[in-house]
Amino acid sequence: MARTQGSHSEITGPRIRSAALALFAKHGFAAVSMRQIAGEVGVQAGALYNYIPDKQALLFSLMKGHMDDLLAACEERPALNTPQDRLRDFVDFHIAFHLDRPEAVFISYMELRNLSPENFAQIEALRRTYENRLEAILEQGRAQGVFEVADTKIATLAVIAMLTGVTTWYRQAGRLSVTQVQAVYWDMVRKAVAA
Repeated sequence: MARTQGSHSEITGPRIRSAALALFAKHGFAAVSMRQIAGEVGVQAGALYNYIPDKQALLFSLMKGHMDDLLAACEERPALNTPQDRLRDFVDFHIAFHLDRPEAVFISYMELRNLSPENFAQIEALRRTYENRLEAILEQGRAQGVFEVADTKIATLAVIAMLTGVTTWYRQAGRLSVTQVQAVYWDMVRKAVAA
């Protein structure tokens, strides 16, 4: 059923996504019903289907939105020449971007198993695009003799997992600022790949 003329889709659609994001992050995708999402938004459960076909489509939309935002933000990064500068920028960017979106990060990693095979393939392709950016940096550094990395694919996955893990423990009111966390992680990554 189509939305009625003059409906507030530009308001309700984002509210549905926001409510689903919070509920999925708190309770898990499988435990959340469309009725719960509707209750958070303040609409009847049936009204959700005017905005989204089903819960699977909603999960996919959240994950794809996160990856699209991540890749778009990557494209806006300054072009740097040396592999060391490029790697430092990647570390700083990844940490800042992910700390700003802990719920989206949690869902993007923990709810992959709940995607349909078709949706999973699309999200994995986007993730590989992001991973390839880091792997290219590591390959450039290895080719120039400034990084010593036996397997750039494994190193890429390890660095991304380490950087993303910040979202599990970092708290704004804690003893470290984002800038301090970035510096600590840069030191660890730099030493891990240094020739």
